[in-house]
Amino acid sequence: MSTHSAPRPAHPGLRPALWKRAAALIAFAVTGAVAAVASIAPSADTELLLAKAAVPEQLPIRLEQALLPAPASYVREERFQRGDTLAGLFARLGIAADDARALVGRREIRLLRPGAIVAAEVRAGGAREGELVWLEYLASRDGIVRIERAGRGLAASERRAQAVTRTERRSAVIRSSLFGASDAAGIPDSVSLQLAEIFGGDIDFHRELRQGDRFSVVYETHWFGGRPLRAGRVLAADFVSQGRSLKAAWFGDGYYAPDGRNMRKALLRSPLEFSRVSSAFGMRKHPFVQSWRAHRGVDYAAPSGTRVRAVGDGIVEFAGRQGGYGNLVVIRHDARNTTAYAHLKAFGRGIRGGARVAQGDTVGMVGQTGWATGPHLHYEFRVGGAARNPLSVPLPAGAPVARHDMDAFRAKAQPLFAQLDLLAGSKVAALE
Repeated sequence: MSTHSAPRPAHPGLRPALWKRAAALIAFAVTGAVAAVASIAPSADTELLLAKAAVPEQLPIRLEQALLPAPASYVREERFQRGDTLAGLFARLGIAADDARALVGRREIRLLRPGAIVAAEVRAGGAREGELVWLEYLASRDGIVRIERAGRGLAASERRAQAVTRTERRSAVIRSSLFGASDAAGIPDSVSLQLAEIFGGDIDFHRELRQGDRFSVVYETHWFGGRPLRAGRVLAADFVSQGRSLKAAWFGDGYYAPDGRNMRKALLRSPLEFSRVSSAFGMRKHPFVQSWRAHRGVDYAAPSGTRVRAVGDGIVEFAGRQGGYGNLVVIRHDARNTTAYAHLKAFGRGIRGGARVAQGDTVGMVGQTGWATGPHLHYEFRVGGAARNPLSVPLPAGAPVARHDMDAFRAKAQPLFAQLDLLAGSKVAALE
C-alpha cells in the first residue's frame, strides 16, 4: 500500500486551515482585487496571528535635565501712564535703583510722553539683578529712542521706526455727535476731523447732523511692532445725512466725488473746526446797548484760545484793533468775497496787513476783546462789501478732476467706492 504524506505547511506553527486562509489573504493583496466582505468575528487563531505583545519598558526621568536653565535676562513692557512718575515706571520694568537714577537725568528721557510703550531688558538674578541691558520707546511719530549698556555707562541712539501701513474700514450711525459715533466705533479723532474737512462744504456739522445719519470710511493706519502707531489719511468716505449720500475719494492732492467734482470748496463753511452757534445772523438784542440791531455775522461760542482758521486762500487786508470788534482780521479772498474774524485773543503767527494766507492757516485765537461778554468768535462773510449769512451763502467750489485725469481717477476710486458700498450694506454699529 502506497502512502502519501500530507504536504507540510510553509510555516510549522500554522495548521492547514489557517494556512489556507492566510494564503487567500496574500493572493487577494497581490492581485489588488476589491470585494465587499461581510463582517465576520475573528477566530482565536486569527487573533493569535495578528496580535502584538506589548513589552513595557521603564525609562528613567532625569529632572535636572528636564528643567530649563534660569534666563540671564528678561524683557518687559510697560505703558507710561498720565500722572505716572519715571521712578514708578522704572520700578515696574524691574530696573535697579542705580540705573533708574541714571536714566532720570538723561536728556532723551525728557522726550517720553504719556501713552508711550516702554520696553526694557534687565539682568535676572545674581549680583547684577536689575541691571539695564537696553531700554527703548517711540519718542515721536517715527523716531525710536534706544538707551543701552555701554561699558560702565549708558549710551543713547535714535532710529527711524519702520512702520507698516494697513487699511482700516469702519461704519457707524450717528446718535448724538460725529465724535461720539467715531469713538464707539474705534475710529480715531484724526479721522473724524478729516471727515469734517472733506464734507464740511456740503454738511454743516454744527446744525445739520441728525440721529440716524451714518457714515463709512476707509483709511490708513500705521503700525509698529504689532501695535497701531497712528491713523493716516482717509482714502475714501461715504456720509449719509438726512437721506442725502455724499461720497469722496482721495486723488492727487484732494478729495473728489465719483463724478470728479472737487469736495473742497474754495471757502470753508466755518472758521472753527467744531463749535456751536451762540448768536445767528439777523436781528438780535445787542448785549451792550440793549436795543435791537442787525447782527451782521455769526457768533461761535468756544473756549478762549481755540484756534481760528482762515476759510480760504487770500490776502490779509486788516489785522489790528477796531472798536467793538476788538482784535480783528479781515481777509480778501477774491474780487468779491472777504471774511472777518473778531474779538480775537491774539493773532496767528505772521498775520499782518498784506500777508498771504492759505485755507486752514491760523488767523488767531478765540478771545473776548472789544464788545464781548464772554469768549467767542464773531465771524462775517461779505460779498461785494455787503454782509451775508455765513451759514447759507453759496460757496464756490474748487476745480474738478481734469478731463485727461478722469480715467486714472476712476481706476483708483472705483475699488474704494466698492468697499464703501460693502460697508454700507453690512451691519453698521449703532452708537450713542
